[in-house]
Amino acid sequence: MRKVSRMGISPGKEGSGLSSVKKCFRRKKISRHLRVLPSLVLTSLCLIFLIFSTTGEVKAQVSPLPENSKAEHPARQGEETEAASQTGESLKGKISLDGEPIPGARITVTNEAGFFATIETGTDGSWEIPLPAPDKYHIVLDTDSLPSDIFLTSKAKSEFDIPITTEQHRFIAFPLQFGTNTSSANNDSVTLGEIADRSVDGLRFGLIIALSCMGLSLIYGITGLVNFAQGELVTFGALVAFWLNTTGPQIPLIPAALGAVLASGVLGWNLERGIFAPLRRRKTNTVALMVVSIGLSLFLRKLFLVIHGNDPKPYTDYALQQAVEFGPISQTPRGFWIIGICLAVLGAVALFLQHTRTGTAMRAVADNRELAEASGVNVPGILVFTWVLGTALAGGGGVLLALGERVEPDLGFHILLLMFAAVIVGGLGTAYGPVLGGILLGVIVQISTLWFDVEYKYVFALGALVLTLLIRPQGILGRRERVG
Repeated sequence: MRKVSRMGISPGKEGSGLSSVKKCFRRKKISRHLRVLPSLVLTSLCLIFLIFSTTGEVKAQVSPLPENSKAEHPARQGEETEAASQTGESLKGKISLDGEPIPGARITVTNEAGFFATIETGTDGSWEIPLPAPDKYHIVLDTDSLPSDIFLTSKAKSEFDIPITTEQHRFIAFPLQFGTNTSSANNDSVTLGEIADRSVDGLRFGLIIALSCMGLSLIYGITGLVNFAQGELVTFGALVAFWLNTTGPQIPLIPAALGAVLASGVLGWNLERGIFAPLRRRKTNTVALMVVSIGLSLFLRKLFLVIHGNDPKPYTDYALQQAVEFGPISQTPRGFWIIGICLAVLGAVALFLQHTRTGTAMRAVADNRELAEASGVNVPGILVFTWVLGTALAGGGGVLLALGERVEPDLGFHILLLMFAAVIVGGLGTAYGPVLGGILLGVIVQISTLWFDVEYKYVFALGALVLTLLIRPQGILGRRERVG
């Protein structure tokens, strides 16, 4: 009689039993990989759609020089002009006030290598100067060439230095106003009104930094990952809004911004489900995950460069607005709206974290993941939601940042150090630390431009970071922890 084991498998069938168990495990492993396949496919389709839908915008749009432009060089005028036309660097802009172009305004560009070029704006107020090579250039607007009743605003300078990188076409703006000359370039004294005005500018900029880096702090606090691709997530939101508003279906900016926030959340879901969750299941350490985020940052930045091109471009809506003055404070309407939107979103996030079950679960996972999981918290679901929330906030911050500046492929990379500084100053891993750190650094950055050149404004933010690490290493709202 054939013997039957306790498991119900006869000795002759033992090999087939083991093979069935192996097949079962193999099927589970394959199904685990198939679960992330839809997210990878969706991400690929989105990227392919963006590439093909913006093919016409890939090439830099360089307008021809006005007829009344001229380029001069003390020794080799023809050679310098030819060299400039062969390279991809240029400075350009449009001088106008209330939508009316100002022709005949004179701009001069020089550098330490001896390059000299001057140009007058055309009938449409536009100007462009080709450059011989990447370098630091000195730009001067001849205020005497402006109409007698038009002057620079109190925040503007008639001359400044600006660095130009390879294949960069930099757009230069000179804010103008009617009335008397109140330009800071012609007034060396700093008043309390100017300090108050720059403080409001710093509040606006700091709130954008806080909105962009809150996701960075949440992702670190819950997953333990320092996401170096956070700057590219900021750029992604600005690019999607630009495509929806300008080059794609051309819908108004407000629904385009909402669509950009939604697309950023979808991108965060795909990044977690398609990249970081599988790596964590393979027991990948934190350092390796950080390296992956650095590679993701480089990949996305180059991809944005291919899709968008190197030229900074504005949104179609709210591009030109007249400043509104409240005593010494002067802001455009969009500036006040940016402040209000940032305060409303940050307040909503704070209420969500404090008074909802999901927010409580997020705080529990950030405090002790093992204990939260043992208490019945769906930790994988919380990790996915954290990425969705963090990337959506970053995308919204990118839309607001580009609204005050221009959309460019490295928009978020320019403020990446400021985002890290704001998180560390406020308290790494805390939910509200980035808000305090962002506002503090934003005010410091903007007020410093009253006494120092605008190129050095980020130096003071990093100085505040170093001072915070020396006095309170855990950050303003961080908790002191024993190491070792």
